[in-house]
Amino acid sequence: MSAQAERFRRAADGFQARIAAVPADRWNAPSPCPAWTARDVAVHVIHEARRVVATVRGARPAELHGIGLAEMGTLPATAPDADLAAAWEEISAALTAAIDDPACHTAKMPTPVGEVPFTDVIEVLPEDVLIHTWDLARATGGDERLDPGLVAHVHEHLKPMDEALRQPWAFGPKTPVPDGADPQTEFLCFVGRNPN
Repeated sequence: MSAQAERFRRAADGFQARIAAVPADRWNAPSPCPAWTARDVAVHVIHEARRVVATVRGARPAELHGIGLAEMGTLPATAPDADLAAAWEEISAALTAAIDDPACHTAKMPTPVGEVPFTDVIEVLPEDVLIHTWDLARATGGDERLDPGLVAHVHEHLKPMDEALRQPWAFGPKTPVPDGADPQTEFLCFVGRNPN
């Protein structure tokens, strides 16, 4: 497994652990993402990973363990009994495999800076998963600690795209970084979260 695939796998495992830890009565709790519940956060991450896999494989997305289909950036209809853990396990494994498949590398991916080859976004693929791992944990009273190595890697790769990321469908404005903040707090403030 390449370093890129291993990094995504670590992020995916962290998200899987937060899904598994959500109490049954907390899925409708509000999240740090405006107008989204904890369930919406999980469905978004699964849906976007599924979209990436379909794009790089040249396939049509399919319904997944009760999660319907939707356009990029919108939430799909989700069955009340959808198995979010099974859906994430399946689609994250598929995305991990695609990262190491040279046949996927030239597929064009839409990004905030235009279409780029999949190989050009592989380094920042853990970004969405990592940020929403924190969102899900914050919404449900879970473990908010993120993998320090992933935080450092993703933050470093996002910094050059700072201005392009300040879009309604990407990141909102940065939040003030408190004095003496640790790297995770600096990262969360960069992506518009308020970890205090």
